[in-house]
Amino acid sequence: MSVGTSNAPGGRGAGRVPAPRHGDLTGLGIDPDELPDGLVVADEHGLVVCFNAAAARITATAPADALGQRLEKALPLEDLEGRRWWQLTDPYGGLAIRVGQPERNLLLPGGREVLVSARYVRAEPTGPVRRVVVSLRDTEARRRTERSHAELIATVAHELRSPLTSVKGFTATLLAKWERFTDDQKRLMLETVDADADRVTRLIAELLDISRIDSGRLEVRRQPVDIGAAVGRHIQAYVAAGQPADRFLLRVEQPLPALWADPDKVDQVLSNLIENAVRHGEGTVTIDITATASPREGEDTGTSVTVSDEGPGIPEESMNRVFTRFWRGSKRGGTGLGLYIVKGIVEAHGGVITVGRAPGGGAEFRFTLPVSVPAYLA
Repeated sequence: MSVGTSNAPGGRGAGRVPAPRHGDLTGLGIDPDELPDGLVVADEHGLVVCFNAAAARITATAPADALGQRLEKALPLEDLEGRRWWQLTDPYGGLAIRVGQPERNLLLPGGREVLVSARYVRAEPTGPVRRVVVSLRDTEARRRTERSHAELIATVAHELRSPLTSVKGFTATLLAKWERFTDDQKRLMLETVDADADRVTRLIAELLDISRIDSGRLEVRRQPVDIGAAVGRHIQAYVAAGQPADRFLLRVEQPLPALWADPDKVDQVLSNLIENAVRHGEGTVTIDITATASPREGEDTGTSVTVSDEGPGIPEESMNRVFTRFWRGSKRGGTGLGLYIVKGIVEAHGGVITVGRAPGGGAEFRFTLPVSVPAYLA
């Protein structure tokens, strides 16, 4: 148990105030070890009477070593300037109107950073402190989020710099020396500016998608979608751009259930997966569309789309990182955000997406969407 102290004569807890039991601490019959955050409680004498499992994990201190100790010894915190926190804040002394300390970053011995907040419990507004309740949170998850945001900013800055430099350079040159260029030279420069503007627009769209996915605000406007025709349009676009027609193999199992989904977002998923297969894969790009069990409870059927190639595939050790931000399967450019967005779109539809190895040895991406027929049509 992480609450309670020894009262044996001569023992470490001799002469100390007996610790209350779990139910007394919460008043709700909840074991403090069930709490997700670290909880440390000191009594009116400054002795630790509760040190839950999360606090033990965060501080790497066994509850038995903390219980009965003075708060400043059981939880030796320092601020970021190296000052001892409990001496600095003096919870049992100082102003009698204080009610606690707001959350802030503090350091444990060894320099490990934790988020700490404290509440001073008094029997009456200006009376003596009866308990000090301390909440601890590990900062690792927050640090990972901050690193991810920093990486996103760095990636965006890098990806924006190149096209914007090109746009600025060509427009400045055209404005300064318009008469010196032939019509063909002007057209080439303007086509480059147009392509770079499209690149910036795509990047901004990706950032907006990431923002909506992360905040759970990605909207799905469902309409009937002919998934076979949608794939066919993408294949025709690649053939028109110069890819050989025999590089693509589309197989559609009939009959397919009627699919209700957001056509624009489904196109975005297909575009990303087929582009990855064309750019990073080799050989034939095969797209299989089949009816399958729905990934959503309460629905019997769904539609699966599998995109595979015959290239080198994805290393086994990278499989679990494919749908994370900034993962790149090769050094052939890209922001590394596409598959993260694809996963977000599929999941916003109530679907699932997986990655594996294709029969031909290349990469195989398979996503399944529920039929999602509106209730008034069911």
